Amino acid sequence: MPCLPPRAWPRALLPLVALLATLLVACSEPPNKEMNQAQGAIDAARAAGAEQYAASELQAAVTALAQAGEAVKARDYRLALAHALDSREGAQNAAKVAVDARAKARGDAERHLAEATALLERADARLEEPAVARLPRRIVTGARATLNTARASLQEARAALTAEEYERVSRLASGAAKEIQAALTALGTPAAPAVNERRH
Repeated sequence: MPCLPPRAWPRALLPLVALLATLLVACSEPPNKEMNQAQGAIDAARAAGAEQYAASELQAAVTALAQAGEAVKARDYRLALAHALDSREGAQNAAKVAVDARAKARGDAERHLAEATALLERADARLEEPAVARLPRRIVTGARATLNTARASLQEARAALTAEEYERVSRLASGAAKEIQAALTALGTPAAPAVNERRH
């Protein structure tokens, strides 16, 4: 790096002096702007669903902002600024985590619902097959009742999907799929005829 002649020193030092002056001014008063930005980032993270999908990241941002407030009360504005910047960055990260997790939860919910719906259609088609008519009535009746219960669960799951309750959708759809599979198993395994049936 070339050495500057003494006459050029003041001019070369101007940017450094300006930076130091900015830091001194920033540390001589509360970082209200940065704290407001942190609060805005926290509000945005909540709106993105961070309370559900990025709770720990959001709580860290909230805690950092509270620490910034405590530092302001203690007139340690340098520390307050550091906490405020940490809070803003943490809240922005919480929002990103929430958006990604929410998208995954929606995808999982839609997949579970689609799989259970397809399984129900398969079971309904099975009920229309001629072989089912030869099964004992109690088996067919029980399977229909099970399928109706599953059908109601899937209707509830669709309503939950509209309400963006993705975990509930997956839970309802998975439960319905198990019921439908049980009904299909029953319809696919004819039971031995009862004694009275054999006499006829």
